[in-house]
Amino acid sequence: MAKTRDDLPSLAELEKRYEDMIGFTPPRIAKRLKLGMAVDPGVVAAIEDWRIAALTPEALDQKTVQLMAFAILLTQTSEAATNHAKAAIKAGATLEELHAAAAVAALFRGVAAFNLAGEVLTGLFPEKA
Repeated sequence: MAKTRDDLPSLAELEKRYEDMIGFTPPRIAKRLKLGMAVDPGVVAAIEDWRIAALTPEALDQKTVQLMAFAILLTQTSEAATNHAKAAIKAGATLEELHAAAAVAALFRGVAAFNLAGEVLTGLFPEKA
């Protein structure tokens, strides 16, 4: 049974999920959420519910999940790796742990992944750069 509009989370509630995990709602995501909630809130809510379920499994702690997401996104050379690096830091990850995750990503993607990691991590840890 499909949810009614009254059963769906609000735009503010969806944005809060990002704020809780990363510390802010990334601008690209904020635009997608705003548009999607105006056009087809059921689809947006379903995708966001799936996203939060996948990123908050009972079997893994948040730091591990975010380190995995960081490494996976590095292998795709995706800018979103930065958001998950921030979420990993918020969950207690260290520079050394992020760098180790980047090394795993580099094993499967090569230097492009490690270059992106260097860019992301020097921006997040300028004192170490």
